Amino acid sequence: MREPISKDLRVNERIRAREVRLIGDNGEQFGVVPLFEALRIAQDRGLDLVEVAPTAIPPVCRLLDYGKYKFEQDKKEREARKNQKVALLKEVRMGPATDEHDIAFKSRTIQKFIEEGDKVKVTVRFKGRQMAHPQLGRQVLDQIVGRLQGVATVERPPVLEGRAMSMILTAASTRPSGGAVPAAAPTASNSATPNPTS
Repeated sequence: MREPISKDLRVNERIRAREVRLIGDNGEQFGVVPLFEALRIAQDRGLDLVEVAPTAIPPVCRLLDYGKYKFEQDKKEREARKNQKVALLKEVRMGPATDEHDIAFKSRTIQKFIEEGDKVKVTVRFKGRQMAHPQLGRQVLDQIVGRLQGVATVERPPVLEGRAMSMILTAASTRPSGGAVPAAAPTASNSATPNPTS
């Protein structure tokens, strides 16, 4: 396996050593040869002489198509940057009295963020007397988790922080083939619990 070549190596006439240890483009060993001889071999083969180990004594040089090598390296770097998406933490807020329609809408929004590679902080904010019923906020978060089953997984479970309860969702390791958010029927506890007024 070939070692990666540094971007700042000397090529052809920029090499300063009097003699070099030469390696061919197919890995063949030429041994130690004078620099002018290595340059002549490179020219005869239509290749470049690249100093790959400048600190060795004598320096190690390799025959290769440096332009093609640089093009391939730049292409690999562009691909790596393109695939290297930074995960952001998005936030979706709602109240403890959020109805089924709004929960379905928020679930689709969360799914979109997660499919784009982001994490999502889901927050239920309490107003006034709603603070006396934190279990309603927990039920809303549980409904969100139920709707996103197979799409998202809970990275941080719900915690109450001041007047808000929040959890963090991230992408599940396996997703359903359909990709749609499953509809969740209201649970008995959700329908039986009265919504507090603010």
